[in-house]
Amino acid sequence: MRSSLSLLLLAAAAFLSGCASNGDPRDPLEPMNRGIHAFNEKVDQYAMKPLAQGYRAIAPQFVETGVRNFFSNLDDVTVMANNLLQFKIAQGTSDFMRLAVNSTLGFAGLLDIASEMGLRKHNEDFGQTLGHWGLGSGPYLVLPLLGPSSFRDTAGLVVDNYYAEPVRWINDSGTRDRTRALRVVSRRADLLDAKEAVDAAALDNYEFTRDFTLERRRALVYDGRPPQLEE
Repeated sequence: MRSSLSLLLLAAAAFLSGCASNGDPRDPLEPMNRGIHAFNEKVDQYAMKPLAQGYRAIAPQFVETGVRNFFSNLDDVTVMANNLLQFKIAQGTSDFMRLAVNSTLGFAGLLDIASEMGLRKHNEDFGQTLGHWGLGSGPYLVLPLLGPSSFRDTAGLVVDNYYAEPVRWINDSGTRDRTRALRVVSRRADLLDAKEAVDAAALDNYEFTRDFTLERRRALVYDGRPPQLEE
């Protein structure tokens, strides 16, 4: 998988000079990106959405919540590491406390006791860390199956998912793969209502997804206070 992402980045770089942009300078690979986006939408329509709907139909609410909390607790490992890499010591300390509380009192994270204690959940990843230290996002990039990203965030994805992901520490490959599959289905189930609303309201699903993703990532890099863009 790591090699596939590397090949994708090289292919995208080669397209930089050959793909014509339809007007947005952030998206010089738009023709290629639209094709991958359309492919992802079909995979979602015929595979991911039905799986998520089935999961929601058979899983009691408390199970959904427990699964969501469990993976959120695992994600706090990466969040903590990236807060510390950005020298956000107070947030990193809070993340450590969340991990300690939820992993013990919260029964391996099935219960989110830390939030009830006032330890707020943060959102940090290595793409944000690279942005924090001045690396620009680079061109918008849609990844097969993985969805909207950018050159910088794709590099961050590799680090977070293949070097810092706690699930990779599971020795048994079958258990590891099933755990990853459950996380994907759980996250898609959480987005069922939002995705339907976007599909119903957006005139151009691709353009809406691109603009929302780029603006959201920019806001996250600057902790909700991005500088004003020059005209």
